[in-house]
Amino acid sequence: MPYDISLANRVAEKLMHLPDVEEKVMFGGLVFMVDNKMCIGVMKNKIMLRINPETLTSLEDKDGWEQMVMAKDVMNGYILVSEDVLNRNDELDFWLNLALEFNPFAKASKPKR
Repeated sequence: MPYDISLANRVAEKLMHLPDVEEKVMFGGLVFMVDNKMCIGVMKNKIMLRINPETLTSLEDKDGWEQMVMAKDVMNGYILVSEDVLNRNDELDFWLNLALEFNPFAKASKPKR
């Protein structure tokens, strides 16, 4: 299973009111680009969020999340949230809003040539 389609549909539904959202299959999951910047992804049964790294300390009391690691490197500003804590819409909204609030400040990737 590359990604949980039901979870991806829930995320897509929450983002459909935004003007510039694009879905891309990346990293074995489905990534939602907001304003041409990676913002939210669904990887297996977790959501990946690009958030302000300074907010990590405020999340210490929240269950079900971890920093994203690729090839033993901690990805600063990226977290994974388990589907187990996303059952309620208000919880999903909380996590998605963290990514959406940071998106205007996130740097866009350099365009590929």
